[in-house]
Amino acid sequence: MPDPYPNRPRRDARVSPGIPAVLPGERLTGEVLRYLRSGVEGGTVIPDAADVSLKTVRVVAAGR
Repeated sequence: MPDPYPNRPRRDARVSPGIPAVLPGERLTGEVLRYLRSGVEGGTVIPDAADVSLKTVRVVAAGR
């Protein structure tokens, strides 16, 4: 069935609203960053990202 609204913005299901894209303490491996960046390239917005393009990532290290 063709899309009745072909010009509407698309939502990418990679990151669901209210579900964190990355959890505190999660290791940002190359695989994780490639996955997130592919979503951004497809139009997904990563909420609260310091750099919405994900070309850079802000890392905060907690005291040990």
